[in-house]
Amino acid sequence: MRELTTPADQADLLKHSPNIAVLGAHPDAARAAHYVPAYLAAQGYTLHPVNPTRTGQRLWGQPIVARLPDIPAPVELVLVFRRSDALPGHLDEIREMDPPPRAVWLQQGIRSQPFTDTLVAAGITVVQDRCALVVHRQWRLGPVRPHT
Repeated sequence: MRELTTPADQADLLKHSPNIAVLGAHPDAARAAHYVPAYLAAQGYTLHPVNPTRTGQRLWGQPIVARLPDIPAPVELVLVFRRSDALPGHLDEIREMDPPPRAVWLQQGIRSQPFTDTLVAAGITVVQDRCALVVHRQWRLGPVRPHT
């Protein structure tokens, strides 16, 4: 796969990814790790929150799980709210997902070229340093339509 750098490609990825894992999900509504996914949930996306310190709580109608492979359903996209220096620690989790996600999206301010290169080499598309909420609004994507 490849790194998506154009807004049009990023919008297309969002448009075709109705099931999203949220790595670093947080219950505090003032944090981007909450309000960005909450916005996507309001647009019809199914979100699967992941945060080992919040396991058992619920966000966006789903239980929070400790690790990405613990998500009970396939996801097309992993939306990441973790510091750039924490990314290498999640590579094994991403590789253990079955089926693997089609893409990993690093939210605004999060970037790691070695992490990205590793995922791209494994066949996973990556977006770096972009806010999914901003892309969704800029392209006026509206509510997501589940795959049929």
